[in-house]
Amino acid sequence: MSEKFKNKYRIPSARLRHWDYGTNAQYFVTICTALKVCWFGEIINETMELSAIGKIAQKYWNDIPTHFPFVQLGAFVIMPNHIHGIIIIDKSEYKKVDVAINVDATVETQNIASLPSPLLIPSSLSHSPIGNKFGPQSQNLASIVRGFKIGVTKFAGVNNIEFKWQSRYHDHIIRNEESFQRIEHYIINNPARWLDDVFYE
Repeated sequence: MSEKFKNKYRIPSARLRHWDYGTNAQYFVTICTALKVCWFGEIINETMELSAIGKIAQKYWNDIPTHFPFVQLGAFVIMPNHIHGIIIIDKSEYKKVDVAINVDATVETQNIASLPSPLLIPSSLSHSPIGNKFGPQSQNLASIVRGFKIGVTKFAGVNNIEFKWQSRYHDHIIRNEESFQRIEHYIINNPARWLDDVFYE
């Protein structure tokens, strides 16, 4: 159940304190609109009918691997006031490290927040970074979600569409195949169960 902080809805963090959210893993992510307003569309006959901003959210979600090459997307669904999706971080072949250079040090992503310019290095040649034991913060789950949210917000602003995200998001680390299949089934069938959804108002 959502709580209120400064009179705004939020989802309590379920993040594990000592977990590296940039490590290879499968994550079940839920991102809500502010105050659970149904900006993304409506459920008609158990099918999600997307609004203009809902279609943009869907497009930008599908674009995530373009901006984060180490990401694969599992099942996802745009609901009237939230998004459920599986984000798979897989850096098994390559490790991305930030490059400290003065020329073109920023990759301008058209629809997702700009990120530090990365360099791909085969994992067999890379070494553990000194300093932050969790590695560059442009390569973790939070940066992926943040970039996606900023992209949708930017589009809404440029096109004068009223829209706002809830400031936080919820994540769950998927630890085995049984859990993956259960969550995948839940996501796919979410529109048909809208009236029983915890986010339904």
